Amino acid sequence: MVLLIAAAVWLSMPAFAAQAQVPPPVRVATFNVYNYLQMDRRVEGRFRPNYPKPESEKAAIRAVIRAIQPDVLALQELGPAPYLEELRRDLIEEGYVLPYGEVLEAADPERHVAVLSRLPFARVTPHREVDFKYFGERELVKSGLLEVTFASPAGEWTLFVVHLKSRYTDRPDDPMSADRRVLEARAVRDEIVARFPNPAEARFVIAGDLNDTTASKPLQAMRRRGKLTISELVPARDSRGETWTHRYHPEDVYSRVDFLLVSPGLWPRVVGQTGHVHDGEGALLGSDHRLVYLELDLTAAVAAPGPVAPAPEPDSDAEEATPAPGGAVLSRPTGDADVD
Repeated sequence: MVLLIAAAVWLSMPAFAAQAQVPPPVRVATFNVYNYLQMDRRVEGRFRPNYPKPESEKAAIRAVIRAIQPDVLALQELGPAPYLEELRRDLIEEGYVLPYGEVLEAADPERHVAVLSRLPFARVTPHREVDFKYFGERELVKSGLLEVTFASPAGEWTLFVVHLKSRYTDRPDDPMSADRRVLEARAVRDEIVARFPNPAEARFVIAGDLNDTTASKPLQAMRRRGKLTISELVPARDSRGETWTHRYHPEDVYSRVDFLLVSPGLWPRVVGQTGHVHDGEGALLGSDHRLVYLELDLTAAVAAPGPVAPAPEPDSDAEEATPAPGGAVLSRPTGDADVD
């Protein structure tokens, strides 16, 4: 009897060992950290020039990140590289380690997109000069486009971090910068298609604050160009079934402007074909945006395909754009720069 039990245990060990070796899903998140930089701001009812983000708001940002524990975190509205290092260092002191980081310093000298990651980077490609024509003049996507590639058992996959123009405008002929945002979206999209001409076989995630809603032209542009499907919008809800990711305080308006989109080639590996909006305690104490995340099954075996949501009709006036150059560099853990 003892021998039979021992034999059964021995025979089952390879199955348990194989199960133990299956890596967990990779959690990918996007988070607009709301002016994580030094600027003129109002704090506790007082105007303070050139003032850093209050420590209470920074702590709330870190609490959200620790609650979700992303493996790869796309960030928007971050200051230059020392601010990323400050955030990374403070997270380490609180027990959460994201050793790899990259900030893209593009046309906007103050607000940047960035990535923090538990996974090492295979390549980083900064796209600093993503350009387009706007009222006859050449303009740049102010935040640029940050491209980071990772290795996995399923093969390489790529994260694109983007932050489109806000709705503030200084042009009466472009209310709420709606036209500019469409042009930025098309320029970013064309840059991505230049990197991956066949999205059906590519593995990439587009993450960020698009400053527009699900049915808007910028979102349509990011999803399709003519008959080419570029990405699928990952649905995301909070624990109450609500989809909003941003609260506009002056008018108490809630909308979804933060998105995760995946290429058709990566869609089958999105766990549950859905994402999540964080609504835990203090979710809005450090930012007016809520963190959004998904999980990717990047095991070597091919995941079973899930249903792909139909994309909206393409823009009738979509046109080709010349991609801006971007040089590939091997990134590294963030350094020891300090924030004054």
